[in-house]
Amino acid sequence: MDSSALYRTITDFAHSTPPWVRAVFEAWTEYGLLLFGLLFISVWWRARGQDDPRAMARAVLAPLATALVYVASELVKSTVDEERPCRAVSGALAPLVPCPPYGDWSFPSNHSAIAGAAALVLALAVPRLALLTVPVALLMAFSRVFVGVHYPHDAAMGLLLGASLGTLTVLALTSPLARVTAAVRASGNPAAVWFTGRARARQG
Repeated sequence: MDSSALYRTITDFAHSTPPWVRAVFEAWTEYGLLLFGLLFISVWWRARGQDDPRAMARAVLAPLATALVYVASELVKSTVDEERPCRAVSGALAPLVPCPPYGDWSFPSNHSAIAGAAALVLALAVPRLALLTVPVALLMAFSRVFVGVHYPHDAAMGLLLGASLGTLTVLALTSPLARVTAAVRASGNPAAVWFTGRARARQG
């Protein structure tokens, strides 16, 4: 089954679901990424109380790596110029949300790329969060097809781009930023120490 046929299958299924299910997906695809924002804040706050500067480095890198993924996704979009399936797929039902305007290209899905990146970088910061973030990212990617604004391959490649680039960014920069964090904590600057957290004194 090619991507257009799978798109029609998923959007046909979407239209067959109860109105409340469609409403939930419409709200989720629009606002679900905010959950990752709340998790970024909670992971940073948690890292402030940890002695290991690597924990703070990963917490700070998580939103930065996700922002980098968004920029990369936009660059790919501007290169590929793939039309949205809600205009291009013949015989498809109307999308559940407004079809983005011409020039807002389809490949890859930015929402999926952001979700894929956020899921993995948060899991690197707090491994047990993967039990939440990975399913949430998959649900976000699926929702973009469900509501009719992306092909399945847009969502899949968005997840792959986000997860791979986000993970590589955090792995590459954790050690350098941990050294910066340790120096900031030792500086005594009140604002800087408030942001990074103060390392607890070692018991002798």
